[in-house]
Amino acid sequence: MPGRLSGKVAIVTGAGSRGAGLGNGKATAILFAREGARVLCVDVARERAEETVGLIHAEGGTAEAFAADVTRAADCDAMVHDAVSRWGTVDILHNNVGIESRRELLEITEEEWDRVMAVDVKSMFLATQAGARVMVERGRGAITCVSSIAAMRAYGRTAYATAKAAVIGFVRSSAGQLGPKGVRINAIAPGTVWTPMVASLGEEMRERRRNASLLGTEGTGWDVGWAAVYLASDEARWVTGQTFVIDAGLTLTTR
Repeated sequence: MPGRLSGKVAIVTGAGSRGAGLGNGKATAILFAREGARVLCVDVARERAEETVGLIHAEGGTAEAFAADVTRAADCDAMVHDAVSRWGTVDILHNNVGIESRRELLEITEEEWDRVMAVDVKSMFLATQAGARVMVERGRGAITCVSSIAAMRAYGRTAYATAKAAVIGFVRSSAGQLGPKGVRINAIAPGTVWTPMVASLGEEMRERRRNASLLGTEGTGWDVGWAAVYLASDEARWVTGQTFVIDAGLTLTTR
């Protein structure tokens, strides 16, 4: 049913894709707009956000681009201020920014660890803090943070798995504080979704990832985006502090 987010104002961080194809943030921003939201597409690279905005405009949706480094509090405050200045409020915040580290415990450097924690965890905290201030004043709002099933399994990429587990802990803690103020916050944990971020893994790994799940099919940014639409909508009005796993059953296997 179209119009599930009609009249809402949404911010999507990491709304651009790093290369050709469809990332989770881009798909979410497009679906939010299709469902009637006015979307502020935020990315550290403005041209990436503008590409997503162009796709939304081509479909008749409403969106604007904003460049921000969401590991900086001032940038998070600025993006929220921009959305409020344009459209009067913020109803939805979708925290999608993240980077991957493929190094294991005995290989990762202190510098890489710190970078992953800043981008994958600190950004969620700062953006949520900025957005929640507006939502708490109004007594309503919905926030979603993208985690990963890497947080739930033995996973060799130490910093990435730890950061994504921290996102789930942050969501649970924040839900306890924001719920009484009328603001919901949830996490999405995608499985082996094929996006530009992992394209460098190559076609052989792509096929292995596709066949690893119970459904034996490949996930896309659209799958993550539709989960985000649900959690942002009034259909999820009674859902907070949860982790929505989108993985074709992979976490149920031993593969």
